[in-house]
Amino acid sequence: MREVVIRALSGLLYVTLLLLAIFSLETTYLVVFSVLGIAVLYEFLKLIGIKSILPYLLLLVCIAGLCYFKFERMVTIVFLALTITVNLYLIKNLIRPSERYITVSQKYAYTIFYIIGGVVFTILLPSYKGEYTSLLVASVFALIWINDTFAFIVGKSIGKRKLLERISPKKTIEGFVGGLVFCCIASIIFSAFTDLLSIQLWLTVAVVTSVFGTLGDLIQSQLKRQAGVKDSGRIMPGHGGLFDRLDSIIFAAPFLYLFLIVLDYVP
Repeated sequence: MREVVIRALSGLLYVTLLLLAIFSLETTYLVVFSVLGIAVLYEFLKLIGIKSILPYLLLLVCIAGLCYFKFERMVTIVFLALTITVNLYLIKNLIRPSERYITVSQKYAYTIFYIIGGVVFTILLPSYKGEYTSLLVASVFALIWINDTFAFIVGKSIGKRKLLERISPKKTIEGFVGGLVFCCIASIIFSAFTDLLSIQLWLTVAVVTSVFGTLGDLIQSQLKRQAGVKDSGRIMPGHGGLFDRLDSIIFAAPFLYLFLIVLDYVP
């Protein structure tokens, strides 16, 4: 009982601080998520066994250049393309894992594009049109939480067929479908109370968030299995590390950003 209370309180504190940052100024969101990104990067580097200050400097340079000073749009597009390419490679490894150990060059590619790219595009997501839209990123986080919550509830209740047992024995196909369905229902509700996107586009955002958020969670689980650890850290009592909490959004954000900017160019 005590563990459940601790887990609930730490989760509530995390959600409250995150929402306060999101619904504050754009600079506040940038600073708060930059700090969270540094913590996620620290946990990730421990998982893959890299001890270097270089990734932290690179993260700060990317945040400063792409998010704060708004470097040329083409630079952002190239970085997005490389980030998505590496993420697709990680999906491939999830489905058909390589028998080789992760090489040093792969570790740095994952660090730069999977983690740093994920953090950068999570920060850029609410400003994809050039102006900060707090409600958009808050809705995406809400979809991630709804997907995780109902995937767990449905999977626990009626789940029988394993989704990817060798990586995450508790995840089921029924749970995944349940999370996706409730994510879509939530997106319909969002469309009724906001004028950000049409109902069709909200449903697409929900599908992208659910599918790629789940893949991000599975990829992080695969990395933890390879490292032989249960959690990425201990900063959140009852939840593990910040990487454990942000793995879904970090992986899904580049795909969502791509969808939104392509949508913005379509007449």
